[in-house]
Amino acid sequence: TIYESAVELLTRETVAAFDLSQEPEDLRRAYGKGLFGQGCLLARRLIERGTAFVEVTLDGWDTHADNFGRLAPLTQQLDSGWATLMSDLEQRGLLEDTTILWMGEFGRTPQINGAAGRDHFPRAWSCVLAGGGVAGGQAYGKTSDDGTRILENAVDCPSMLATLCAALGVDPSRVAMS
Repeated sequence: TIYESAVELLTRETVAAFDLSQEPEDLRRAYGKGLFGQGCLLARRLIERGTAFVEVTLDGWDTHADNFGRLAPLTQQLDSGWATLMSDLEQRGLLEDTTILWMGEFGRTPQINGAAGRDHFPRAWSCVLAGGGVAGGQAYGKTSDDGTRILENAVDCPSMLATLCAALGVDPSRVAMS
């Protein structure tokens, strides 16, 4: 099966990355004990071992109802896992060679709907690029104060992905066929 083939590609060292009990308990707590936080810790361990691409997901952002009640636990998980990952990579000398992309597939409406939620808003969305030679401390683009219009530097998905490619050292104009 495809899973057996994937497992055959793993080295003994990569398999060892999955044993999070080898990490100090205080560091595991700093990442957060939930799946996202521990996923961020696993990501760091895989990156240390040369894994080229790692994805960590945090589901639940589709807050069409009870936006504020549902966001609190999500942002707590995100903040601890992501912040600890960034500082851990930096302390280990890995952040400069690791590009981090944080994003979702949609922005959210600036207005709260009748169910106390926020709906899809594809006109304006946020993402964060960090590490990997990306100059930090920047914000690009600007919406109106009420968040309904893009005022400066609109970026579409292909342009954002081209920026990611450039950060990874991949020529975004090159077509690769397999």
